[in-house]
Amino acid sequence: MSDQDSFEFLQSCLYFNTNRLSRAITRMAEEEFSVTGLTPMYGYLIRLVNGIPGITQKELADKLYITASTLTRFIDKLEGKGLVERKVSGKTVEVHPTAKGLELGETIRKASKNLEKRYEEILGSEMARELSRNIENTSRKLEN
Repeated sequence: MSDQDSFEFLQSCLYFNTNRLSRAITRMAEEEFSVTGLTPMYGYLIRLVNGIPGITQKELADKLYITASTLTRFIDKLEGKGLVERKVSGKTVEVHPTAKGLELGETIRKASKNLEKRYEEILGSEMARELSRNIENTSRKLEN
């Protein structure tokens, strides 16, 4: 068996290829979100909080597909930067935007839009939409 044959399995390996894609899109996202002073995940979290003031921590964790403990760390950091605040409502913890978080909203939206534009220029709009749909459907099936 040649060296080339021994590495062909990587081309059809979902694990390898999704990690490769993740690294590439993460690099692009970090470049686009650098203007916000936040990582892309923090940016998307703030977009959700700004768009749904009072969203619960559970809803945020579900929408972002992260664990409650990870979300708590994220919110701690954003609260420390004065971008969000928690309010307890009975047994529920709600997350609200601050004025500073709302001010950053437009910069975050532009970074997100620039990321989308950048990968659509490379992939084409239709391929980018189709790839996102396929990844969403595949993720849903594998998570069940």
